[in-house]
Amino acid sequence: MDALVMCGGNGTRLKSAHEKPLHPIAGTPMIDRVLSGLTASRLETIYAAVSPNAPETRAHLETTDGVTTIETPGEGYVTDLMGLLERPDLSPPILTVAADLPLLEAPVIDRVLAAHGDSDASRTVCVPVALKRRLGVSIDTRLDSNDHLAPTGVNVVGTASDSTSMIDVDDDTRLAVNVNRLEDARIAADWLSRSAEGR
Repeated sequence: MDALVMCGGNGTRLKSAHEKPLHPIAGTPMIDRVLSGLTASRLETIYAAVSPNAPETRAHLETTDGVTTIETPGEGYVTDLMGLLERPDLSPPILTVAADLPLLEAPVIDRVLAAHGDSDASRTVCVPVALKRRLGVSIDTRLDSNDHLAPTGVNVVGTASDSTSMIDVDDDTRLAVNVNRLEDARIAADWLSRSAEGR
């Protein structure tokens, strides 16, 4: 399966001196942390969706080995993703990942891929809202049909032509920390520091 990392947003909530994907988490740009996890997983090809909203991110990714950049209009996550899925070189099933998940690691990605298996259905990976509250990270979206679940930004777009979709609930911290605000970035850096000390 291939992966598509969505990197074209404005990142206005983060209030960083950097474009959102380039915001450093423990000294490393967030997008590089996401790409590290994807590269170490069993994914085949990694695409990065860029836009005019983040030209420095595009330049950074164009010099990153193993990543193919694809230009989008930068009209929003869902609009850009729907346009990208119409491209013949991006055929489902495909893993889509938000660029704001700096704790994402290969074992988590491989677990998502294993859960999908050979299914035709699409999958939305969610975490309990209670986990995000416990971690102290922002909760910007909730699953419409289930108020106690928050989408992680990790999805599998399946091949089924109907609206067949599965919801996977995971309580892994590495999926729960989306960096949308500076406090989220601090929490991610603290988690990485504690994790490194425990190794």
